[in-house]
Amino acid sequence: MQSKRSGKLALFDLDNTLLRGDSDHAWGEFLISKKLVNESEHRQQNDYYYDQYKQGNLDIHGYVAFTLKPILNMDDNQRMRLHAEFMQNSVTPIVLEKGQALVQQHKDAGDYCIIITATNEFITTPIAGLFDVDQLFSTELEVVNGNYTGRISGTPCYKDGKVTKLKAWLDIQKDGLNLANAVFYSDSINDLPLLREVASAVAVDPDRLLEEKAQTEGWEILSLRT
Repeated sequence: MQSKRSGKLALFDLDNTLLRGDSDHAWGEFLISKKLVNESEHRQQNDYYYDQYKQGNLDIHGYVAFTLKPILNMDDNQRMRLHAEFMQNSVTPIVLEKGQALVQQHKDAGDYCIIITATNEFITTPIAGLFDVDQLFSTELEVVNGNYTGRISGTPCYKDGKVTKLKAWLDIQKDGLNLANAVFYSDSINDLPLLREVASAVAVDPDRLLEEKAQTEGWEILSLRT
């Protein structure tokens, strides 16, 4: 039985917040394990983009194109089967039990739960399903004639883009949801724009820069890994 809605927003970053790792980077390693890409070249590029992300200067358009290139010529059934194997082998082992419990806690309180992530929708839609959240905001993908092009559609869900996409959605809601009554959980300094917008910012197993910022701002610091 669903709890009565509280009128509050609970926002969760995904990678390295609810997961013990990064699903985008794990996807690259999974493709290597399936021998769908050249191991040394793909790992070098995958690590390069991941380092960019950690430093806060990711070329997200380049990363999405790189991430999708090996599957662009596949049909939907092939991609679905591949992703199901990715979920079983690479994602399920890094789902944090305390992350699932945290989401459930907010659901039980009647909060409207959203995962908001820079990782693209192909990778993250099935992962969001594991947490049974109300909504997923991710980097959307361009589709032409039923096929991915390797390009991003609209605003990337990254840095200020998270704020832009979320505010655009809130503007058309009629249930009173707003950022002034929201909590956001994240590990990454990349999420500073949205962390600054919410009523309660929580740094979850934060990277060094976010930990320093959280200490300065007096934000809660939480670990879902211990």
